[in-house]
Amino acid sequence: MTNTTVPRAETPRLPVPFILVTGGKGGVGKTTLTANLGVQLAQEGRRVLVVDLDLGLANLNVLLGLPIGATVEDALAGRGELRECIVTGPGGVHVLAAGSGNEEMARHDPELRRRLLAELAEVALEYDLVLGDSAAGIGPDVLTFASIADRVLVVTTPDVAALTDAYGLIKALDQYGSRTQEDIPTPEIVVNLSSGVEEGQAIAGKLRGVCERFLCRSPRQAGWIPRSRAVERSAVSQAPFALRRGRDLETLCLKQITGRLGRLCRRPALSR
Repeated sequence: MTNTTVPRAETPRLPVPFILVTGGKGGVGKTTLTANLGVQLAQEGRRVLVVDLDLGLANLNVLLGLPIGATVEDALAGRGELRECIVTGPGGVHVLAAGSGNEEMARHDPELRRRLLAELAEVALEYDLVLGDSAAGIGPDVLTFASIADRVLVVTTPDVAALTDAYGLIKALDQYGSRTQEDIPTPEIVVNLSSGVEEGQAIAGKLRGVCERFLCRSPRQAGWIPRSRAVERSAVSQAPFALRRGRDLETLCLKQITGRLGRLCRRPALSR
């Protein structure tokens, strides 16, 4: 079988911390989490760029309520510079959107991805960290982007199918690292739609136990997000719940995750 992945020596790494948010199953809240993490980090004074890396079916800009403008697709087609495609979103977060429904972009093209990462590496110099929202599943793009990430967050829910697919994704990342000799970080788990902290810990513990038994990897829990009407409404209204003021449970849970991610930054947060 031909190996279509980009060799590590040819895969540009980003000069600032790069966090990839991914998931084994669609519909677990991966993009909602990415959007709100970006908004929250920006409100905390971080210079953060959120990039939609689901190049075939992107919708990050939709969840953030941003109009359709220039995308990664336009930059790669030579219709402008990548930095010209970046727009300012809610809370001051910077967003690099991708297109949706383009079969050519959905097809794995190592050279195209290498160009994207090379241009992204130049743009990233202006930021404290970059958040990437990947496609769901175990496709070549997900594996390639994970191979250069400093942190990989795997989003799951208590649903059995979501848990099964989350384990499948972690297994695929482990196999990819072994095959290509890539040093892929052990993913961290975010449990979405949890009934409470106890369920979040139990779900993460169950997934960790299976990984320890069969993969000799021990993914830690990065955090959890509650099943909440506020979170559901935010997705429908295209208004991130991170913008809400107060000490709502979902906001506190989000801040626990951003607190850990913020410690990766080499520069102090800007005063807001």
